[in-house]
Amino acid sequence: MAVLGPCALFLAGCASKPGPKAEMAVANAAVQRASTSGTNEDAAAQLQVATGKLASARQAMAAKDFERAKQLAEQAQVDAQVAELHAQSERSRKAAQESQDAARVLRDEINRNTVR
Repeated sequence: MAVLGPCALFLAGCASKPGPKAEMAVANAAVQRASTSGTNEDAAAQLQVATGKLASARQAMAAKDFERAKQLAEQAQVDAQVAELHAQSERSRKAAQESQDAARVLRDEINRNTVR
């Protein structure tokens, strides 16, 4: 009986480590959420990085390189968030430019009407 205790602990330590399923699911959801037409248009490069890292994470999972898969999944999640934020920033920049252009046109129209 005394020998069984250490053997059981040894065998438990040798058991295969489960894959990073949660990290993969979160990364997949983040990339899907970021994959909108606006993000594809305004942050294509950032979205491509996230998609590439997710694909690499899937390959690492298939190769049972779980530590690498976890790292890549976490990176893919962050990169997907970066893509979303970059796209949002670009949309805000465009909206601000449109507002400035509209204000300039209105100012020009007011100036034209006051000169008459």
